[in-house]
Amino acid sequence: MSNNLLKGKRGIITGALNSASIAWKVAEKAHEQGAIFTLTNAPVAMRMGEMKTLAAATKSEIIAADATSIEDLTILFQKSQEILGGKIDFVLHSIGMSPNVRKNLPYTDLNYEYFQKSIDISALSFHKMLSVAMKMDALSEWGSVVALSYIAAQKTFPFYNDMADAKAILESIARSFGYHYGKKKNVRVNTISQSPTKTTAGSGIKGFDYLYDFANAFSPLGNASAESCADFCIVMFSDLTKMITMQNIFHDGGYSSTGVSMEVMEKFKS
Repeated sequence: MSNNLLKGKRGIITGALNSASIAWKVAEKAHEQGAIFTLTNAPVAMRMGEMKTLAAATKSEIIAADATSIEDLTILFQKSQEILGGKIDFVLHSIGMSPNVRKNLPYTDLNYEYFQKSIDISALSFHKMLSVAMKMDALSEWGSVVALSYIAAQKTFPFYNDMADAKAILESIARSFGYHYGKKKNVRVNTISQSPTKTTAGSGIKGFDYLYDFANAFSPLGNASAESCADFCIVMFSDLTKMITMQNIFHDGGYSSTGVSMEVMEKFKS
């Protein structure tokens, strides 16, 4: 159902690999709510994904961009403004990848070149994106930038590996850059800490299926779906959340605030 929450707004949505992606569902919802936007992903990810299908469904153009490249990000913001006809009102950062996780290397014995790539792709890309946008004056006043995070930034999940460090940096960037962008142009910058979600990226984490089931039993409302997260992103892009910035907001069915779950305790009864 459309309430035209984003009518007249222009955006950039990153990371829509396939229909299981949160970013894919954000794009569908944004289109439904009246927004126009460009889609972007790294060239290698685009070859693996199905973005052309999404672009056709949402009447969007695709701009290939490596989010770790200042040159590519500059072109992304420049072309997006040309295509959409003005400054950008919202941006979704849905970018994350760890070579250490892919190679199944333990956290206590990381490959440090891989570690640097994890940080660069999953966190520093967010800083670069914000920095390029600010230098180009590419975002509208009261614009909204949202990045997707996970609770491993605050609590230890041993199997989450170096992505936990990347997410911690990501959330710190949102707070620090959010201050400067808020002072300069009233742009708000936030992260959403989402439940374990059955996406391509999430499913690549060792033990993900067990984590998903545990979190679903532990959370009073169960795990938040990708579609539900997309709905929340739309609200964060809208004018209804103009005074929310520099926050990490848990969208996890109550998982982050729960100490004990009766369902989980039942499993330990003799």
